[in-house]
Amino acid sequence: MLNNTNDLGAALFKTWTEKQRCDEIEKLVQGYRNGVPIGILCKMAETVAGDQKKAKKYLKLFMNAAERKAAVAAAGDAMLPIVKSFLA
Repeated sequence: MLNNTNDLGAALFKTWTEKQRCDEIEKLVQGYRNGVPIGILCKMAETVAGDQKKAKKYLKLFMNAAERKAAVAAAGDAMLPIVKSFLA
């Protein structure tokens, strides 16, 4: 879907400290609470964090278990595997 010249800022995020990444993912979670689709939250969190493992850690930090469960339950069929991989 995206080529190397359109990497959602991944090159910039690699230069950030963990604190900056954490703060940005917290803002993304707030955006989700205000209507940003869950798929965008998951993929942007991965891009900012640098990998899926770190993104999962941050998402669990900023979203409580009930919120994560509700997001998985509300995910459409196409997004369900992605959302589960980040939030379950």
